[in-house]
Amino acid sequence: MNIYDFVNPMDFRYYGADSGFFERLRPYVSETGFFEYQRRVETALILAFRELGWCSPKHADEILSAFDSVTASEVYEEEKRTGHIVRALVNCVAKKVGAEAANYVHLFLTSNDTTDTAASLRFQELLRDAVLPDLLDLLETLSRLAEQHADLPQIGRTHGQHAVPITFGFAIALYVDRLGGRILVLEASRQNLRGKIAGAVGAYNALSLQLPRAAVLFEKLVLSYLGMQPAPGSIASQIVQPEYITDMGYAVQSCFSVLANLADDIRQLCRSEIAEVQEEQSAETVGSSTMPHKVNPKNFENIKSLWKAYMPRMTTLFMDQISEHQRDLTNSASQRFLPELLTAFDYCTIRLNRAMGGLRVNQHAMNRNLSANKEQIIAEPLYVLLALQGCPNAYERVRKLAREAREQGKSIMALARQDAALRGYVSKMRPEQQQLLDDPAKYTGQSQLRAVAVCEHWRQAAEKLRAYLAEEKAVLSSLKIGRLRHIYDRLNQIEQGESAPRDFCPAEDRRQVIEELMEIRIDQKP
Repeated sequence: MNIYDFVNPMDFRYYGADSGFFERLRPYVSETGFFEYQRRVETALILAFRELGWCSPKHADEILSAFDSVTASEVYEEEKRTGHIVRALVNCVAKKVGAEAANYVHLFLTSNDTTDTAASLRFQELLRDAVLPDLLDLLETLSRLAEQHADLPQIGRTHGQHAVPITFGFAIALYVDRLGGRILVLEASRQNLRGKIAGAVGAYNALSLQLPRAAVLFEKLVLSYLGMQPAPGSIASQIVQPEYITDMGYAVQSCFSVLANLADDIRQLCRSEIAEVQEEQSAETVGSSTMPHKVNPKNFENIKSLWKAYMPRMTTLFMDQISEHQRDLTNSASQRFLPELLTAFDYCTIRLNRAMGGLRVNQHAMNRNLSANKEQIIAEPLYVLLALQGCPNAYERVRKLAREAREQGKSIMALARQDAALRGYVSKMRPEQQQLLDDPAKYTGQSQLRAVAVCEHWRQAAEKLRAYLAEEKAVLSSLKIGRLRHIYDRLNQIEQGESAPRDFCPAEDRRQVIEELMEIRIDQKP
């Protein structure tokens, strides 16, 4: 199959066109990858059956082997006959095992126990293993750029007009802070993704035939094999409560908007009449099919363009929260496109990181633009200093001076020094204050200090998050059944008659559970 026969440009132009990016995300976002996650959910069920003695080790091994060998193409071929994708998966596995073992495949589950839990798991791991590390890389690139130019004066702009000076490092540090905050929101939403093993309407009907008292603990047990938790109240319909996926989608879109805003700001600074920065491009890059001189900020434009394409998907996510009664299918097709959103977002994160890493900063242009309007931009410090000296109606007097200066083509300070009353107030100012009025490049406030402090703050936070993500992956990849023994014991105790509190809901804070597993792992190291 030719990739250029596909209809979706994400496949043939972005995701599919970069082999490294493709291979990195394929295990999470592809349909083959999604079947792997469904397999993991189904096999966690069989592992719990084996440990509880509900099926023999022989049957369990038989089923696990069958799940390992089934392919997505087999399942889709079977779906043509059944018209049901999860039942097609079950049928394909059942064909590979004996009749007795086949009884245990998908036992007690409904389709969305498998698919919704698999979806939450795939997004937890996609964010952990790819998206969040890529965002942290971008955060580091921006931090280095902000620190490098922490004291480079730049004219600040509001409403597209010259305001008062800042530094270029301060402008970038604002995005460091915004991006850092969104990363934490995204990580919190990742931690809160949930699964379910609760059956057709979420009430543990089938499971209660085997565990009339402790069905909720069996759900927690199976999810714990996957490093997941049920909803806080251990309650669902046929589907996992949709708000958790919606929250994750919002966190992605909100972070995507920060990327788009940064890309748009840099794109504006690349304008010919501003020219304060320029995008680094190879000598072979062509900016126009007819104008040989053109060098376009295409990476930044592309990021904004992709954001425009995917930002409205948030509306779909909100609409997908609506599912009638215990479940309908109106969110089934639309939710299949969610991996595409995360793929586009991660693609833009990597592309923006590359573009910002090669950004060329034109200090001369920044000085030129700052100086071009320096006679006007000292209006704020002049009125503030006059007010501090006791000048009455300082703001209004300087506003009138600014208007006269524009009309006469003179500087505000020249007119101020010609005014006898104002000249007296100016003469009382400290020497460094008078120097600032003559050189507005010195009027950058706390720009340099804030830039440095913000970057240091987020560098420390990023290091902690990186370490946590790596350790979480290591802990969950080596999770042993013995670490879940307390759940087995509690399940058996309740099923054998021990009373459980009326408000018994076994869900826990996922991150706290992971961190406890980390401590156990550290203690067990030689």
